[in-house]
Amino acid sequence: MLRSVTMTAKHGLITDSFKVVKKAKRGARKAKRPPSPPPTQQEAGAETPQEKELRTLRNFDLDWRFGPCIGISRLQRWERAKLHGLNPPEEIRELLLLQTHTDPKYNLSLWRDYPL
Repeated sequence: MLRSVTMTAKHGLITDSFKVVKKAKRGARKAKRPPSPPPTQQEAGAETPQEKELRTLRNFDLDWRFGPCIGISRLQRWERAKLHGLNPPEEIRELLLLQTHTDPKYNLSLWRDYPL
């Protein structure tokens, strides 16, 4: 014996028990958002001379062709590389000799903050 199952008012759809939430249209959401500010020179990629120098020195620190850089200054590393015939860039030596900075950002490698 087969019973036929019929939908009655008691057994409605599952969606009948949830509140209907209407979503805002995409165009309305954009109208509420304030326009973004124009990019500044810093965001556009303009580097200051100091940032360019520090980037060059960091690249020297990361170049393993000139030996390890932990525990010594950048100038000592450059001189050691020159002594061993590794041909370090003269630009680095000029940067280090011309700088009157006592700031460790210039004198020490980028690994200066990490313990040995």
